[in-house]
Amino acid sequence: MSDSAALDSFLDKWRARWPEWSVAEVFVAPARRDTAVAWFALLQEFDDVLNVSGDPMPADAKLAWWSEELRGWSAQRSRHPLGRRLEPVRAAWSALGDALPALVAARETPPSGEAAFAALAGYAAAVAAVEAEVLGRAPTTDAVVAQVLAARLADLGASAVPTAFRQPDDVAAVRTWATDLLRRWGGRREGARERRVLAAYMRGRVTRLARHGVPAALPSRPVLLFAGWRAARGD
Repeated sequence: MSDSAALDSFLDKWRARWPEWSVAEVFVAPARRDTAVAWFALLQEFDDVLNVSGDPMPADAKLAWWSEELRGWSAQRSRHPLGRRLEPVRAAWSALGDALPALVAARETPPSGEAAFAALAGYAAAVAAVEAEVLGRAPTTDAVVAQVLAARLADLGASAVPTAFRQPDDVAAVRTWATDLLRRWGGRREGARERRVLAAYMRGRVTRLARHGVPAALPSRPVLLFAGWRAARGD
């Protein structure tokens, strides 16, 4: 597979997981779209490592590989297809690689919401620092953590709920933790336009979890379009 085809496969994999983006990317400048998707696809790789179920050894090995790879990006020695798009950005890639081991510890069930956020704070700070260069504006650390934890809840369900929110009924536990995540998320105007749009759609997924306790169907295209427009404006 050529480098171009390999890159496209990673970008398409992310788009398949975020069909909402096909509605919203009209609000993103064409020259920025591929870079934004490449960045979000990279973060999805880390989410997948965090949210692994079963034997963690392959995921841990992948994480160690990514740590080394990101250090190489700082010296413009990328091997991964995503590096073809992202490596030219002069950012703190090595610091992000150094922060990745925190994802291993963050797999443990936290005792509280505060502990869940604290476990990912260092990783989120590294993400925000790189995003400031990739997208031109840094999100807050809490906004990054909230989105990571929201994705974890969507992927793993009740097993991702902190101990303090556990209940005999898994659906109720998911609803309660989803509601708390929305409360902790922070302002909607923070971060670059691309981050705001994606965060709006992640908020939508978590809002549906807070209502139903299980993943629900996507809203209609007009609803998604309006949500993306508002997020792009910073409303």
